[in-house]
Amino acid sequence: MAACCGGTPHAGRDRCTLNTSSSPHGPYSQKSCCSKEEDIHAVSSSCDTNKSCLQDVCGIDSDHQEEYIGLDSKDIESATAITEHITLNVRGLTCAGCENKLFKSLDAIHGVHNVRTSLVMSQAEFDLDPGAESVDKIIQYIAKSTGFACHRVSTHGQSLDILVPGDARDFIKRKRPLGVESLLALNKQTVRITYNARFVGARDLLDCLFGRSITLAPPRLHPEVESGIKQVRRAAFMTALSTMLTIPVLILAWAPLPEHEILYGAISLTLATVVQIVVAGPFYPSAIKALLFTRVIEMDLLVVLSTSAAYIFSVIAFGYQVRGRPLSTRAFFETSTLLVTLIMLGRLVSAFARHKAVESISIRSLQIGTAILVDSDGRGGQKIDARMLQYGDTFKVIPDARIPTDGIVVSGESEVDESNVTGEVIPIEKSPGSNIIAGSVNGSGTLTVRLTRLPGENTISEIAAMVDAAKFSKPKIQELADRVASFLVPVIVVLSLIAFVIWIAVGKAIQHRSTGSAAVNAMTYSISVLIVSCPCAIGLAVPLVVVIAGGVAAKYGVVFKTAETIEIARKVSHVIFDKTGTLTKGELSVLAEDYFSESQSVAASIALGLTMNSKHPVSAALAAHLQARGVEPLLIENVKSVTGSGMEGTLNGVSVCGGNSRWLDVQGVPQVTSLLSQGLTVFCISLDGDLLSVYGLDDSLRPDAMSTVTELQRRDIAVSLVSGDDDGAVRKIGHQLGISPLQVRSRYSARDKQRYVKAIMDHKDGGKIVLFCGDGTNDAVALAQANIGLHMNSGTDVAQSAADAVLVRPALSGIIILIDLSQAAFRRIIFNFSWSFIYNTFAILLAAGAFVDVRIPPRYAGLGELFSVLPVILIALQLRWFKRG
Repeated sequence: MAACCGGTPHAGRDRCTLNTSSSPHGPYSQKSCCSKEEDIHAVSSSCDTNKSCLQDVCGIDSDHQEEYIGLDSKDIESATAITEHITLNVRGLTCAGCENKLFKSLDAIHGVHNVRTSLVMSQAEFDLDPGAESVDKIIQYIAKSTGFACHRVSTHGQSLDILVPGDARDFIKRKRPLGVESLLALNKQTVRITYNARFVGARDLLDCLFGRSITLAPPRLHPEVESGIKQVRRAAFMTALSTMLTIPVLILAWAPLPEHEILYGAISLTLATVVQIVVAGPFYPSAIKALLFTRVIEMDLLVVLSTSAAYIFSVIAFGYQVRGRPLSTRAFFETSTLLVTLIMLGRLVSAFARHKAVESISIRSLQIGTAILVDSDGRGGQKIDARMLQYGDTFKVIPDARIPTDGIVVSGESEVDESNVTGEVIPIEKSPGSNIIAGSVNGSGTLTVRLTRLPGENTISEIAAMVDAAKFSKPKIQELADRVASFLVPVIVVLSLIAFVIWIAVGKAIQHRSTGSAAVNAMTYSISVLIVSCPCAIGLAVPLVVVIAGGVAAKYGVVFKTAETIEIARKVSHVIFDKTGTLTKGELSVLAEDYFSESQSVAASIALGLTMNSKHPVSAALAAHLQARGVEPLLIENVKSVTGSGMEGTLNGVSVCGGNSRWLDVQGVPQVTSLLSQGLTVFCISLDGDLLSVYGLDDSLRPDAMSTVTELQRRDIAVSLVSGDDDGAVRKIGHQLGISPLQVRSRYSARDKQRYVKAIMDHKDGGKIVLFCGDGTNDAVALAQANIGLHMNSGTDVAQSAADAVLVRPALSGIIILIDLSQAAFRRIIFNFSWSFIYNTFAILLAAGAFVDVRIPPRYAGLGELFSVLPVILIALQLRWFKRG
């Protein structure tokens, strides 16, 4: 095998080793064209000198490589296996019963854990243990037990759809180059490549590894949107087919035509049979599989029972008529056909609404499809598909154009509108060194940008992933809805039987009908009861609102990661703020500095060496200040953060510490006391316990801090301020914002913050719903403790992972938006529940004949799904026009 992309053959083996030279297409380290399986075999048969292969190929770090030397490929793959997260697109989900059936089927499979399903997204996700059934086997089982068609969705790595010569199924059998994680045939000509963009770029992948005979496929919609379109199209086709077959039956039954009952009956029988087999046919296996495999009685069973009863009776009645012995009640094929048609119409409306809900709030629609590629100096200008961008690229953004992906401005100045992504309505000035985000719109200037994140992992993708995660989560009120929906179908079956028995008795005893006539009349009431009620409205009452609320919140720069957040945010009674980077900008400036060393330059160099790589606002501000003075850092080794206190390291074996005055126990030093009395944040540096230098820093409030705190207090929501900073600095901010001194806490460690949050939540006067807003690593435990942890996006990844919601732009007004949106969403959920309860109660009473002079005939009972679901859909969709106060 020849080496590719400049790789050099590995001695003794037919593979390419790491090439540290830069690729002409970007700064990639090109590796071999061998598959991962080949590399593992090579490792297992190699000596200790090839441990680097274990790191490169298998991802095994150096501390654990000894135990893998000598193992064959299967042993290594087994030993390094980890739980796999799987996401499936599911076709066929139409109601809460379907979702329940899917959940039970997946949950019953050995090795499958943490199952989550979404009716609105038509998706399921779960964790799969190593050694469990393959994903293909699981998909086959789901199809067998539920009738749903599934396919896997790739959720990691970059993906690229390509058109291949020949059969795609043959193409995916070839050996995968290193960096390519999977090959999936989407159809006969299209293959989806999932690859690790850190190993190989998109252009390198096509040009070098697969050859120029491969072309890029047209872009596809996101799986959840694509799945929704397919479901709507299928529902529309089946509804149209059923309508075309039903109309002639209705004409033959209701129009004033010449008497040809046998002929009309034969035509109606033929058309009704086609409707029953082709249109209603899929309901039968679905209902039967639900009963056999998951013991679930779902809406499809009601459709099967009602339409089958009407159809079978009509066939029997027509048979008697042909024999010349007509029954007292003639055949009513129009009932079964119209019933099926109206049910399909209701399903179509429901599917269309779910699709529009997902499509309208999809943040991914902000991703532009093209980029203008230039060289590192900004020269040239080749327009390429944005999917072909790779690390090391530089692209140009012309005036009024949407930005293709995240990057750093290299040259040019302009104003950028980020409102679509962050909710910030005021354009932001950008100049060299500024960060720009995908989906925002450039102003009148031209920008040259160095790419920092690819389209598949940029800000848009990150926000969309968090929004998707919330769609899978379910608030507690959804559990109530699921229980009601699961009980409703069996209750309806029982009620239909009761109605049947009662009306036979009424027909015999009061109406003096014959037994046959009374039974036929009772059956019409029973059929109406079966089909007029609709659990679908209850099933959609919560998830449709949650999905739309998630998209609306994201457009205002607020992303909630769990559905429970949107449920309880309306009840927030206490908001606790961190100070630095939350209420303040976190852009500190050094206002004063004192040195206690004979050599100030050495002391400054030690301070810079300790803080230069820190992301903490205080350390970063100090480092920037010293670098601006031209200070050269000394090499400080073993630097580590001490949460809530500061940093420590070693200089030539001597301990160096930097942090607050309490941690270093220097509060009594006059210079320190003076800075503290001025309300400044004090940062001290010590060497082997001796104070070297002291710095006084100040910060400014965020522009919307005052208005946000004032609005919260106006709503009778208590506000607290907790910080690890010194008392003077914290109380200064608290006073500026009008926060009661009793609600201000300074010098709080991470554990202190958590205890403070817990104490408020467990208050003896009644537990409160607490929202904690912070941004630093030392806020993570408090964010996790609070009912709602709200993370400022300018903070650390650790804090974000612990939070329940994220402010995409660091604007505190997002708290008000979250509370208001929660209230709006909850009102709609309550309306939906109320409407579902009222509708089902009166519809069942009408269908059962409780009102003597008014009833719902069986043929019109299918309108029930449409009338019950439509208000729920409209009320949920209205949330799209939510406006912040």
